[in-house]
Amino acid sequence: MKVKMADLYSENKSFILFILLMCVFRSAVADWNEVPTSSMQPTIVEGDRILVNKLAYDVNTPFIHHSLYKLADPLRGDIIIFDSEVSDKRLVKRVVGVPGDTIAMIDNVLYINDQRLAYGNERINERFSDKTENLLGVQHSIRVANAGSALSSFPSMNIPTDYYLAMGDNRDNSADSRVIGLVPRTEIIGRAKQVVISLNYDNYYLPRSKRFLHTL
Repeated sequence: MKVKMADLYSENKSFILFILLMCVFRSAVADWNEVPTSSMQPTIVEGDRILVNKLAYDVNTPFIHHSLYKLADPLRGDIIIFDSEVSDKRLVKRVVGVPGDTIAMIDNVLYINDQRLAYGNERINERFSDKTENLLGVQHSIRVANAGSALSSFPSMNIPTDYYLAMGDNRDNSADSRVIGLVPRTEIIGRAKQVVISLNYDNYYLPRSKRFLHTL
């Protein structure tokens, strides 16, 4: 039996090494993450598989999320992926507040460091409005419910060191820092800037060709 196992390893060691290296790569360098909810619409839609750059902020030990060396800190406007201890889920949200910021929201209008953000209308229908939000230099799309929600406002808060305020672009339909609290720096595992592939859940999981390699 030992001889057979040795022969089996000898015959397949290249394949085994490839699998091991692939696992290390996905664990510590880059991976993709499925987005199953609408919390980041209109930027990210259900069925998108987004590319996660795990070297964007830290060099981590493979298989264990432990930072060996910090490369950078998340910036306002970054789309981050983090393992939330509070929600016990891996989440995808946008950084809205960084350490040192003072932030408030009134009727889906953000105020950062006493500055009211600028908004422009993109699309309006009976239920929601898509707008362009200028996040102090980073322009991106958001979606707000015309009727508002309990998430539409929150009082002024200060962001402490090593914490971030992260929100979904679908502002009235996102369990983000307004629900789970601020995101610790240690929970952030990477940044997303691109869709790899997208499958349409409502159309037999057929690929959405227009979203292949779509920039976020």
